[in-house]
Amino acid sequence: MNRTRLLTTMAVFVAIGTLGAQLLWFPAGVAKAYPVQHAVNVMAAVTLGPGPAVGIAFMIGLLRNMLGLGTLLAFPGGIIGAFLAGYLYQMTGRKGMAALGEAVGTGIIGALFAVPFSRVLMGSSAGAFFFLPSFLVSSVTGALIGLFVVSKVKQTNLLEKYV
Repeated sequence: MNRTRLLTTMAVFVAIGTLGAQLLWFPAGVAKAYPVQHAVNVMAAVTLGPGPAVGIAFMIGLLRNMLGLGTLLAFPGGIIGAFLAGYLYQMTGRKGMAALGEAVGTGIIGALFAVPFSRVLMGSSAGAFFFLPSFLVSSVTGALIGLFVVSKVKQTNLLEKYV
């Protein structure tokens, strides 16, 4: 894929992740679940690989924070989930592993990273189990949505034609 096409595709994913988060969300315990971010992570991991997926997750978190639409917790969860989704897909070639990587990366590892992250940067003293339920609900839901979309797009061979 040439550089212009890659950057354009990444920009589209960033736009979907930034704007889609405001359109589709639901309460998940003490937080709100934004599954679009996680769906984008899976789709980017499968179509572009771990590096671009991490860049997309970072840009979505940055834009959402700059626009006042998100919190700093978008960074540890989104970035770790995007990396693990891309890495596992790259190693196995299985879309289901990308979804699993997103769910584990964001829902578990990202939730654990959120504890010191929130303590240092946000002044919160929340424990690990405070973040786990909402991170898991959001990431599993989004990963399943992303897996569904990627499976349907792959079936029609649109990715091979345009990406």
